[in-house]
Amino acid sequence: MSIFSKYEPLARSLAAVTHGGGRNPFSVVIDHPISSTVGVIEGRETLLFGTNNYLGLSQSEAAIEAAIDTLRTHGVGTTGSRIANGTQGLHRQLEERIAAFFRRRHCMVFSTGYQANLGMISALAGKDDYLLLDADSHASIYDGSRLSQAQVIRFRHNDADDLHKRLRRLDGTPGAKLIVVEGIYSMMGDVVPMAEFAAVKRETGAWLLADEAHSVGVMGEHGRGVAESCGVENDVDFVVGTFSKSLGTVGGYCVSDDDGLDLIRLCSRPYMFTASLPPDVIAATMAALSELEQRPELRHRLMDNARRLHAGLNAIGLRTGLQASPVVSVVLDEIDEAVRFWNRLLDLGVYVNLSLPPATPDQHPLLRTSVMATHDAAQIDQAIEIFAIVARELGLGQ
Repeated sequence: MSIFSKYEPLARSLAAVTHGGGRNPFSVVIDHPISSTVGVIEGRETLLFGTNNYLGLSQSEAAIEAAIDTLRTHGVGTTGSRIANGTQGLHRQLEERIAAFFRRRHCMVFSTGYQANLGMISALAGKDDYLLLDADSHASIYDGSRLSQAQVIRFRHNDADDLHKRLRRLDGTPGAKLIVVEGIYSMMGDVVPMAEFAAVKRETGAWLLADEAHSVGVMGEHGRGVAESCGVENDVDFVVGTFSKSLGTVGGYCVSDDDGLDLIRLCSRPYMFTASLPPDVIAATMAALSELEQRPELRHRLMDNARRLHAGLNAIGLRTGLQASPVVSVVLDEIDEAVRFWNRLLDLGVYVNLSLPPATPDQHPLLRTSVMATHDAAQIDQAIEIFAIVARELGLGQ
């Protein structure tokens, strides 16, 4: 028996997606970027509407120069984990910068955003504790819950009342209760009603962790995310996020005012047993953070662009989520329909993400777009027009 036999259903599903010579949507290669908004795919200039590069800072000149300078002085890597030889002065400097940005006392930096969730959730919740997870939580949150061995209770998506009911049933039960929510959910772009969850947290005595990966740099007066925009930062015990969205680099972090965070460095396996971020990435991240702080107009332009794309896709009769956020997904009914739509968009010069069940809410296939502050109005309108052309070809929309 082949060790890969268990993946035969997956192989059949992939074959169905690529049937008839269609592309494999999970192995698209961006040959090289021309700018933050345009890249070369299959030899053609293509509008990028699927990169999560919300502020366009992956192409920041300041970040590029900081990375080059640091490569010359610090080399290309650390060759060790944070608890061995992998902590340099730059790592501590970055943690101080991130903590100051969030106005928190402590920060831990991880090598990826995925590891930040994996490492924090698995270390904070033990086998005698309870994790209360939104039904639409990211895979990293569910993977962290498995590693933690805590008891997992799911509540309805963005439903604070349902969470409250489930916590009341645990009243008097031994063990800590950790609520995990996201600021902006990555599939549909819907925003958490953070103030409602903060109220439940206060009333029940639970702990609250917010994954603000898609909302830092996007929401709040200073770009600190949904907790800031809702005025409930003091109610969020732990904020987890990533550098690979608004900051345009790679890495993850957790910030907190709780002094116990430093103990997590000695019991979080994804932190302890992974090589630390290379110095050039740290330097680029700090430069990008400075731009995020000093250029609030990027956030404002981003949200203007999000509203323009959301309204335009709805105007041509396509179904999206109710909220305009930097993630705007078109909801379709059939996988085959979504695959054909996605392929034609790429043929006509627009790259978006194809998201398929079971990774999507309500088992609907999605054409997931992400907007940037650096998109101009003409690019957004061009993308909408190409969506309209393909919709007409497939008999969808208006």
